[in-house]
Amino acid sequence: MTVVTRFAPSPTGFLHIGGARTALFNWLFARHHGGVFRLRIEDTDRQRSTQQAIDAIIDGLKWLGLDWDDETIFQFARAPRHAEVAMEMLKQGKAYYCYTTPEELEQMRAAARAAGKPMRYDGRWRDRDPKDAPQGVKPVVRLKAPTAGETVVQDKVQGEVRVANEQLDDMVLLRSDGTPTYMHSVVVDDHDMGITHVIRGDDHLTNTFRQLQIYQAMGWELPAFAHIPLIHGPDGAKLSKRHGALGVEAYRDMGYLPEALRNYLLRLGWGHGDDEIISTAQAIEWFDLDGVGRAPSRFDFAKLDNLNGHYLRQAEDASLAGEVARRLGVAGDAQLEQRLAAGMAGLKARAKTLKELADNARFYILKRPLVPDDKARAHLAATALQVLKGLRGVLAGPQSWNGTDLEAAAREFAESNGIKLGQVAQPLRAALTGATTSPPIFEVMQVLGREETLGRIDDALAGG
Repeated sequence: MTVVTRFAPSPTGFLHIGGARTALFNWLFARHHGGVFRLRIEDTDRQRSTQQAIDAIIDGLKWLGLDWDDETIFQFARAPRHAEVAMEMLKQGKAYYCYTTPEELEQMRAAARAAGKPMRYDGRWRDRDPKDAPQGVKPVVRLKAPTAGETVVQDKVQGEVRVANEQLDDMVLLRSDGTPTYMHSVVVDDHDMGITHVIRGDDHLTNTFRQLQIYQAMGWELPAFAHIPLIHGPDGAKLSKRHGALGVEAYRDMGYLPEALRNYLLRLGWGHGDDEIISTAQAIEWFDLDGVGRAPSRFDFAKLDNLNGHYLRQAEDASLAGEVARRLGVAGDAQLEQRLAAGMAGLKARAKTLKELADNARFYILKRPLVPDDKARAHLAATALQVLKGLRGVLAGPQSWNGTDLEAAAREFAESNGIKLGQVAQPLRAALTGATTSPPIFEVMQVLGREETLGRIDDALAGG
Protein backbone atom coordinates (compact mmCIF):
# COMPACT_ATOMS: atom_id res chain seq x y z
CA MET A 1 0.00 0.00 0.00
CA THR A 2 1.23 3.48 -0.89
CA VAL A 3 0.77 5.90 1.96
CA VAL A 4 -1.20 9.00 0.92
CA THR A 5 -1.67 11.93 3.32
CA ARG A 6 -3.15 15.35 2.84
CA PHE A 7 -3.20 18.82 4.32
CA ALA A 8 -6.62 20.38 3.89
CA PRO A 9 -6.81 23.96 5.18
CA SER A 10 -9.80 26.27 4.87
CA PRO A 11 -8.71 29.54 3.18
CA THR A 12 -10.47 31.84 5.61
CA GLY A 13 -7.23 33.25 7.06
CA PHE A 14 -3.49 32.78 7.25
CA LEU A 15 -1.60 29.51 7.69
CA HIS A 16 -1.47 29.56 11.49
CA ILE A 17 1.14 27.74 13.53
CA GLY A 18 -1.13 24.81 14.42
CA GLY A 19 -1.98 24.26 10.77
CA ALA A 20 1.71 24.43 9.86
CA ARG A 21 2.47 21.66 12.34
CA THR A 22 -0.37 19.52 10.95
CA ALA A 23 1.02 20.02 7.44
CA LEU A 24 4.52 19.12 8.67
CA PHE A 25 3.38 15.89 10.33
CA ASN A 26 1.48 14.84 7.20
CA TRP A 27 4.47 15.72 5.01
CA LEU A 28 6.95 13.84 7.20
CA PHE A 29 4.73 10.76 7.49
CA ALA A 30 4.35 10.55 3.71
CA ARG A 31 8.06 11.15 3.07
CA HIS A 32 9.07 8.64 5.77
CA HIS A 33 6.97 5.92 4.12
CA GLY A 34 7.92 6.86 0.56
CA GLY A 35 4.36 7.94 -0.05
CA VAL A 36 2.40 10.89 -1.40
CA PHE A 37 1.55 14.20 0.29
CA ARG A 38 -1.34 16.17 -1.21
CA LEU A 39 -2.76 19.64 -0.71
CA ARG A 40 -6.49 20.32 -0.77
CA ILE A 41 -7.92 23.80 -0.29
CA GLU A 42 -11.29 23.42 1.43
CA ASP A 43 -12.98 26.51 0.00
CA THR A 44 -16.61 25.45 0.33
CA ASP A 45 -17.33 28.45 2.57
CA ARG A 46 -17.58 30.92 -0.30
CA GLN A 47 -18.31 33.94 1.87
CA ARG A 48 -15.19 33.57 4.02
CA SER A 49 -12.75 31.99 1.55
CA THR A 50 -10.42 34.48 -0.11
CA GLN A 51 -7.70 34.35 -2.73
CA GLN A 52 -5.47 36.26 -0.33
CA ALA A 53 -5.78 33.46 2.21
CA ILE A 54 -5.12 30.81 -0.44
CA ASP A 55 -1.96 32.65 -1.49
CA ALA A 56 -0.85 32.98 2.15
CA ILE A 57 -1.31 29.25 2.75
CA ILE A 58 0.60 28.26 -0.38
CA ASP A 59 3.38 30.79 0.27
CA GLY A 60 3.66 29.62 3.87
CA LEU A 61 3.99 25.96 2.88
CA LYS A 62 6.60 26.79 0.25
CA TRP A 63 8.59 28.91 2.70
CA LEU A 64 8.55 26.03 5.22
CA GLY A 65 9.84 23.71 2.50
CA LEU A 66 6.77 21.46 2.54
CA ASP A 67 6.35 20.50 -1.09
CA TRP A 68 3.26 18.59 -2.14
CA ASP A 69 2.68 16.05 -4.89
CA ASP A 70 0.29 16.43 -7.81
CA GLU A 71 -1.87 19.48 -8.42
CA THR A 72 -3.61 21.39 -5.68
CA ILE A 73 -7.23 20.29 -5.26
CA PHE A 74 -9.93 22.92 -4.67
CA GLN A 75 -12.90 21.48 -2.85
CA PHE A 76 -15.55 23.85 -4.20
CA ALA A 77 -14.80 22.78 -7.78
CA ARG A 78 -15.78 19.23 -6.82
CA ALA A 79 -19.28 20.16 -5.58
CA PRO A 80 -21.02 18.20 -8.40
CA ARG A 81 -19.17 15.06 -7.32
CA HIS A 82 -20.18 15.60 -3.69
CA ALA A 83 -23.82 15.98 -4.74
CA GLU A 84 -23.55 12.86 -6.90
CA VAL A 85 -22.53 10.77 -3.88
CA ALA A 86 -25.39 12.17 -1.81
CA MET A 87 -27.84 11.25 -4.57
CA GLU A 88 -26.41 7.74 -4.66
CA MET A 89 -27.01 7.45 -0.93
CA LEU A 90 -30.60 8.57 -1.48
CA LYS A 91 -31.09 5.82 -4.06
CA GLN A 92 -29.69 3.22 -1.69
CA GLY A 93 -31.93 4.37 1.16
CA LYS A 94 -28.90 5.53 3.16
CA ALA A 95 -30.07 9.15 3.09
CA TYR A 96 -33.41 10.96 2.90
CA TYR A 97 -35.05 14.28 2.09
CA CYS A 98 -35.80 16.37 5.15
CA TYR A 99 -38.45 19.10 4.93
CA THR A 100 -38.08 20.44 8.45
CA THR A 101 -38.65 24.20 8.40
CA PRO A 102 -36.26 26.76 9.95
CA GLU A 103 -38.94 27.49 12.55
CA GLU A 104 -39.11 23.83 13.55
CA LEU A 105 -35.32 23.65 13.83
CA GLU A 106 -35.32 26.71 16.09
CA GLN A 107 -37.90 25.03 18.29
CA MET A 108 -35.58 22.01 18.59
CA ARG A 109 -32.68 24.29 19.55
CA ALA A 110 -34.77 26.08 22.17
CA ALA A 111 -35.90 22.78 23.67
CA ALA A 112 -32.29 21.51 23.77
CA ARG A 113 -31.11 24.72 25.46
CA ALA A 114 -33.88 24.48 28.02
CA ALA A 115 -32.90 20.89 28.79
CA GLY A 116 -29.19 21.77 28.90
CA LYS A 117 -28.43 19.38 26.08
CA PRO A 118 -26.70 19.81 22.70
CA MET A 119 -28.91 20.36 19.69
CA ARG A 120 -29.86 17.12 17.92
CA TYR A 121 -32.18 16.79 14.97
CA ASP A 122 -35.06 14.55 16.03
CA GLY A 123 -35.34 12.56 12.81
CA ARG A 124 -38.94 13.55 12.08
CA TRP A 125 -38.54 13.07 8.31
CA ARG A 126 -36.35 9.99 8.53
CA ASP A 127 -39.09 7.50 7.64
CA ARG A 128 -41.81 9.88 6.50
CA ASP A 129 -43.28 9.81 3.01
CA PRO A 130 -42.04 12.79 0.92
CA LYS A 131 -45.61 13.11 -0.31
CA ASP A 132 -46.36 14.73 3.04
CA ALA A 133 -43.87 17.51 2.29
CA PRO A 134 -45.18 21.02 3.00
CA GLN A 135 -45.62 23.38 0.08
CA GLY A 136 -42.71 25.74 -0.70
CA VAL A 137 -40.11 24.09 1.56
CA LYS A 138 -36.92 23.05 -0.21
CA PRO A 139 -35.55 19.93 1.44
CA VAL A 140 -32.07 19.16 2.66
CA VAL A 141 -30.57 15.71 2.25
CA ARG A 142 -29.70 14.00 5.53
CA LEU A 143 -27.69 10.89 6.24
CA LYS A 144 -29.73 8.04 7.69
CA ALA A 145 -27.31 7.36 10.52
CA PRO A 146 -27.50 4.24 12.71
CA THR A 147 -29.48 4.86 15.89
CA ALA A 148 -28.23 1.89 17.93
CA GLY A 149 -24.80 0.57 18.80
CA GLU A 150 -21.55 2.52 18.71
CA THR A 151 -19.27 4.19 16.23
CA VAL A 152 -15.66 3.31 17.00
CA VAL A 153 -12.50 5.11 15.90
CA GLN A 154 -9.25 3.18 16.09
CA ASP A 155 -7.04 6.22 16.36
CA LYS A 156 -3.27 5.99 15.83
CA VAL A 157 -2.66 8.60 18.54
CA GLN A 158 -5.70 8.61 20.82
CA GLY A 159 -6.24 4.85 20.82
CA GLU A 160 -9.73 3.36 20.62
CA VAL A 161 -12.43 6.01 20.99
CA ARG A 162 -16.14 5.21 21.07
CA VAL A 163 -19.38 7.14 20.91
CA ALA A 164 -22.93 5.85 21.27
CA ASN A 165 -24.83 6.32 18.00
CA GLU A 166 -27.82 7.64 19.89
CA GLN A 167 -25.71 10.73 20.66
CA LEU A 168 -25.31 11.48 16.94
CA ASP A 169 -28.08 12.79 14.74
CA ASP A 170 -28.71 12.57 11.01
CA MET A 171 -26.23 15.08 9.61
CA VAL A 172 -27.02 17.21 6.56
CA LEU A 173 -25.24 16.14 3.38
CA LEU A 174 -26.77 18.64 0.96
CA ARG A 175 -28.28 21.97 1.92
CA SER A 176 -31.65 23.08 0.61
CA ASP A 177 -29.94 24.93 -2.28
CA GLY A 178 -28.21 21.72 -3.33
CA THR A 179 -24.73 22.66 -2.11
CA PRO A 180 -22.79 20.04 -0.13
CA THR A 181 -21.80 20.51 3.48
CA TYR A 182 -18.18 20.58 4.56
CA MET A 183 -18.54 17.36 6.58
CA HIS A 184 -19.79 15.46 3.55
CA SER A 185 -17.32 16.99 1.09
CA VAL A 186 -14.33 16.01 3.21
CA VAL A 187 -15.23 12.33 3.12
CA VAL A 188 -15.86 12.24 -0.63
CA ASP A 189 -12.61 14.08 -1.33
CA ASP A 190 -10.54 11.87 0.98
CA HIS A 191 -12.00 8.76 -0.68
CA ASP A 192 -11.52 10.00 -4.23
CA MET A 193 -7.97 11.22 -3.50
CA GLY A 194 -7.03 7.82 -2.09
CA ILE A 195 -6.11 9.20 1.32
CA THR A 196 -4.82 6.35 3.48
CA HIS A 197 -4.04 8.34 6.63
CA VAL A 198 -5.96 11.34 7.95
CA ILE A 199 -3.62 13.20 10.33
CA ARG A 200 -5.23 16.28 11.88
CA GLY A 201 -5.88 18.11 15.14
CA ASP A 202 -7.87 16.37 17.85
CA ASP A 203 -10.50 19.11 17.62
CA HIS A 204 -11.71 17.16 14.56
CA LEU A 205 -12.26 13.93 16.52
CA THR A 206 -15.97 14.56 16.99
CA ASN A 207 -16.29 15.13 13.23
CA THR A 208 -14.68 11.76 12.60
CA PHE A 209 -17.53 9.81 14.21
CA ARG A 210 -19.99 11.39 11.77
CA GLN A 211 -17.67 11.07 8.81
CA LEU A 212 -17.10 7.38 9.50
CA GLN A 213 -20.82 6.83 9.04
CA ILE A 214 -20.61 8.22 5.51
CA TYR A 215 -17.77 5.81 4.68
CA GLN A 216 -19.80 2.95 6.08
CA ALA A 217 -22.98 3.97 4.24
CA MET A 218 -21.05 4.01 0.94
CA GLY A 219 -19.16 0.82 1.70
CA TRP A 220 -15.83 2.60 1.27
CA GLU A 221 -12.56 1.49 2.84
CA LEU A 222 -11.72 3.54 5.91
CA PRO A 223 -8.48 5.51 6.14
CA ALA A 224 -6.40 5.35 9.30
CA PHE A 225 -7.04 8.30 11.60
CA ALA A 226 -4.52 10.08 13.80
CA HIS A 227 -5.75 13.03 15.85
CA ILE A 228 -2.85 15.01 17.27
CA PRO A 229 -3.25 17.14 20.42
CA LEU A 230 -3.54 20.87 19.95
CA ILE A 231 -0.85 23.40 20.81
CA HIS A 232 -1.41 25.40 23.98
CA GLY A 233 0.20 28.56 25.27
CA PRO A 234 2.88 28.53 28.00
CA ASP A 235 0.12 28.96 30.59
CA GLY A 236 -1.69 25.84 29.41
CA ALA A 237 -4.58 27.76 27.90
CA LYS A 238 -5.71 27.33 24.32
CA LEU A 239 -3.23 28.94 21.97
CA SER A 240 -4.18 32.49 21.06
CA LYS A 241 -2.52 35.44 19.34
CA ARG A 242 -0.94 36.56 22.60
CA HIS A 243 0.78 33.15 22.84
CA GLY A 244 1.96 32.99 19.25
CA ALA A 245 -1.04 31.80 17.23
CA LEU A 246 0.12 33.88 14.31
CA GLY A 247 0.43 33.25 10.62
CA VAL A 248 3.58 31.59 9.32
CA GLU A 249 4.39 34.82 7.48
CA ALA A 250 4.57 36.59 10.85
CA TYR A 251 7.31 34.21 12.00
CA ARG A 252 9.16 34.84 8.76
CA ASP A 253 8.89 38.60 9.34
CA MET A 254 10.08 38.19 12.93
CA GLY A 255 13.24 36.63 11.58
CA TYR A 256 12.86 32.90 12.12
CA LEU A 257 14.46 30.50 9.65
CA PRO A 258 12.20 27.90 8.03
CA GLU A 259 14.46 25.03 9.09
CA ALA A 260 14.37 26.25 12.70
CA LEU A 261 10.58 26.59 12.70
CA ARG A 262 10.25 23.11 11.16
CA ASN A 263 12.49 21.67 13.86
CA TYR A 264 10.56 23.48 16.59
CA LEU A 265 7.14 22.41 15.31
CA LEU A 266 8.37 18.84 14.99
CA ARG A 267 9.22 18.79 18.69
CA LEU A 268 5.78 20.18 19.64
CA GLY A 269 4.05 16.91 20.37
CA TRP A 270 6.55 14.45 18.87
CA GLY A 271 9.80 13.19 20.28
CA HIS A 272 12.77 11.00 19.46
CA GLY A 273 14.59 10.27 22.70
CA ASP A 274 16.34 13.35 24.01
CA ASP A 275 17.10 14.77 20.56
CA GLU A 276 16.32 18.48 20.21
CA ILE A 277 18.26 19.50 17.10
CA ILE A 278 16.83 17.36 14.31
CA SER A 279 17.71 17.91 10.67
CA THR A 280 15.12 17.46 7.94
CA ALA A 281 16.83 14.28 6.76
CA GLN A 282 16.75 12.85 10.29
CA ALA A 283 13.13 13.91 10.75
CA ILE A 284 12.10 12.05 7.59
CA GLU A 285 14.05 8.99 8.71
CA TRP A 286 12.69 8.96 12.26
CA PHE A 287 9.14 10.31 12.05
CA ASP A 288 6.22 8.01 12.70
CA LEU A 289 2.95 8.31 14.54
CA ASP A 290 4.05 6.23 17.53
CA GLY A 291 6.21 9.18 18.61
CA VAL A 292 3.23 11.54 18.88
CA GLY A 293 2.08 12.11 22.46
CA ARG A 294 -1.51 12.47 23.65
CA ALA A 295 -0.99 15.53 25.84
CA PRO A 296 -1.20 19.06 24.42
CA SER A 297 2.18 20.70 23.81
CA ARG A 298 3.05 24.19 25.00
CA PHE A 299 4.37 26.92 22.75
CA ASP A 300 7.53 28.54 24.11
CA PHE A 301 9.11 31.50 22.30
CA ALA A 302 12.31 31.21 24.37
CA LYS A 303 12.89 27.67 23.09
CA LEU A 304 12.13 28.76 19.54
CA ASP A 305 14.60 31.64 19.88
CA ASN A 306 17.35 29.35 21.13
CA LEU A 307 16.70 26.85 18.37
CA ASN A 308 16.69 29.60 15.75
CA GLY A 309 19.97 30.92 17.13
CA HIS A 310 21.50 27.49 16.57
CA TYR A 311 20.38 27.43 12.95
CA LEU A 312 21.61 30.99 12.42
CA ARG A 313 25.08 29.99 13.57
CA GLN A 314 25.02 27.04 11.18
CA ALA A 315 23.80 29.06 8.18
CA GLU A 316 26.09 30.20 5.37
CA ASP A 317 27.38 33.74 5.80
CA ALA A 318 26.63 34.76 2.22
CA SER A 319 23.04 33.59 2.49
CA LEU A 320 22.52 35.43 5.76
CA ALA A 321 24.15 38.55 4.35
CA GLY A 322 21.68 38.54 1.45
CA GLU A 323 18.72 38.24 3.83
CA VAL A 324 20.11 40.95 6.12
CA ALA A 325 20.75 43.24 3.14
CA ARG A 326 17.13 42.77 2.07
CA ARG A 327 15.89 43.63 5.55
CA LEU A 328 18.13 46.70 5.68
CA GLY A 329 17.06 47.87 2.23
CA VAL A 330 20.48 47.53 0.55
CA ALA A 331 19.93 44.32 -1.41
CA GLY A 332 21.81 44.48 -4.69
CA ASP A 333 24.59 46.72 -3.36
CA ALA A 334 27.51 44.35 -3.95
CA GLN A 335 29.98 46.28 -1.80
CA LEU A 336 27.68 46.39 1.23
CA GLU A 337 26.57 42.79 0.83
CA GLN A 338 30.22 41.75 0.69
CA ARG A 339 30.91 43.76 3.85
CA LEU A 340 27.95 42.16 5.63
CA ALA A 341 29.13 38.69 4.59
CA ALA A 342 32.62 39.44 5.89
CA GLY A 343 31.21 40.53 9.26
CA MET A 344 28.59 37.80 9.56
CA ALA A 345 30.65 35.39 11.66
CA GLY A 346 30.92 37.92 14.48
CA LEU A 347 27.31 39.04 14.11
CA LYS A 348 25.47 35.73 13.98
CA ALA A 349 27.11 34.45 17.16
CA ARG A 350 25.18 37.14 19.06
CA ALA A 351 21.75 36.93 17.42
CA LYS A 352 18.68 34.72 17.87
CA THR A 353 16.63 35.95 14.89
CA LEU A 354 17.22 37.50 11.48
CA LYS A 355 15.56 40.67 12.74
CA GLU A 356 18.02 40.89 15.61
CA LEU A 357 20.85 40.03 13.23
CA ALA A 358 19.84 42.84 10.87
CA ASP A 359 19.54 45.32 13.74
CA ASN A 360 23.01 44.38 14.97
CA ALA A 361 24.47 44.62 11.46
CA ARG A 362 23.00 48.01 10.66
CA PHE A 363 26.17 49.93 11.59
CA TYR A 364 28.04 48.20 8.75
CA ILE A 365 25.86 49.81 6.08
CA LEU A 366 25.35 53.28 7.56
CA LYS A 367 26.45 56.24 5.51
CA ARG A 368 28.98 58.66 6.97
CA PRO A 369 28.99 60.57 9.16
CA LEU A 370 27.46 58.25 11.78
CA VAL A 371 25.23 59.69 14.47
CA PRO A 372 26.27 58.03 17.75
CA ASP A 373 23.60 57.18 20.28
CA ASP A 374 23.65 58.79 23.73
CA LYS A 375 25.75 56.06 25.35
CA ALA A 376 28.28 56.11 22.52
CA ARG A 377 28.49 59.91 22.62
CA ALA A 378 29.55 59.68 26.25
CA HIS A 379 32.62 57.71 25.10
CA LEU A 380 33.60 60.48 22.69
CA ALA A 381 34.38 63.18 25.24
CA ALA A 382 37.47 65.38 24.87
CA THR A 383 39.89 63.01 26.61
CA ALA A 384 38.68 60.04 24.60
CA LEU A 385 38.99 62.01 21.37
CA GLN A 386 42.64 62.74 22.19
CA VAL A 387 43.22 59.02 22.55
CA LEU A 388 41.38 58.42 19.29
CA LYS A 389 43.47 61.08 17.54
CA GLY A 390 46.67 59.45 18.70
CA LEU A 391 45.47 56.03 17.56
CA ARG A 392 44.50 57.52 14.21
CA GLY A 393 48.12 58.45 13.65
CA VAL A 394 49.24 54.90 14.37
CA LEU A 395 46.58 53.39 12.09
CA ALA A 396 47.63 55.64 9.23
CA GLY A 397 50.89 53.70 9.14
CA PRO A 398 51.68 50.89 6.73
CA GLN A 399 50.80 47.88 8.96
CA SER A 400 48.66 45.10 7.48
CA TRP A 401 44.89 45.48 7.95
CA ASN A 402 43.76 42.37 9.78
CA GLY A 403 42.18 41.98 13.17
CA THR A 404 45.19 40.38 14.85
CA ASP A 405 47.67 43.02 13.72
CA LEU A 406 45.25 45.86 14.44
CA GLU A 407 44.74 44.62 17.99
CA ALA A 408 48.50 44.33 18.47
CA ALA A 409 48.95 47.92 17.25
CA ALA A 410 46.23 49.17 19.63
CA ARG A 411 47.77 47.31 22.57
CA GLU A 412 51.17 48.76 21.84
CA PHE A 413 49.65 52.24 21.58
CA ALA A 414 47.83 51.80 24.90
CA GLU A 415 50.95 50.55 26.70
CA SER A 416 53.12 53.37 25.32
CA ASN A 417 50.57 55.91 26.59
CA GLY A 418 50.07 54.27 29.97
CA ILE A 419 46.37 53.54 29.48
CA LYS A 420 44.25 50.40 29.41
CA LEU A 421 43.18 48.78 26.15
CA GLY A 422 39.53 49.48 27.06
CA GLN A 423 40.26 53.21 27.02
CA VAL A 424 41.25 52.79 23.41
CA ALA A 425 38.63 50.24 22.36
CA GLN A 426 35.54 52.03 23.68
CA PRO A 427 35.96 55.37 21.89
CA LEU A 428 37.03 53.40 18.84
CA ARG A 429 33.81 51.34 19.01
CA ALA A 430 31.71 54.47 19.49
CA ALA A 431 33.32 56.11 16.46
CA LEU A 432 33.06 53.08 14.18
CA THR A 433 29.60 51.76 15.13
CA GLY A 434 27.79 54.67 16.80
CA ALA A 435 27.01 52.32 19.72
CA THR A 436 28.67 50.79 22.76
CA THR A 437 28.15 47.14 21.82
CA SER A 438 29.32 45.34 18.70
CA PRO A 439 31.31 42.32 17.58
CA PRO A 440 35.01 42.46 18.58
CA ILE A 441 36.11 45.93 17.48
CA PHE A 442 39.28 44.82 15.72
CA GLU A 443 37.20 42.37 13.69
CA VAL A 444 34.90 45.30 12.85
CA MET A 445 37.92 47.33 11.66
CA GLN A 446 39.04 44.51 9.42
CA VAL A 447 35.55 44.18 7.92
CA LEU A 448 35.13 47.93 7.37
CA GLY A 449 38.53 48.19 5.73
CA ARG A 450 41.23 50.82 6.10
CA GLU A 451 39.52 53.64 4.18
CA GLU A 452 36.10 53.34 5.88
CA THR A 453 37.63 52.90 9.34
CA LEU A 454 39.86 55.95 9.06
CA GLY A 455 37.00 57.96 7.55
CA ARG A 456 34.69 57.15 10.47
CA ILE A 457 37.41 58.06 12.96
CA ASP A 458 37.95 61.36 11.15
CA ASP A 459 34.20 62.05 11.32
CA ALA A 460 34.20 61.45 15.08
CA LEU A 461 37.19 63.75 15.54
CA ALA A 462 35.59 66.46 13.43
CA GLY A 463 32.32 66.15 15.32
CA GLY A 464 34.05 66.51 18.64
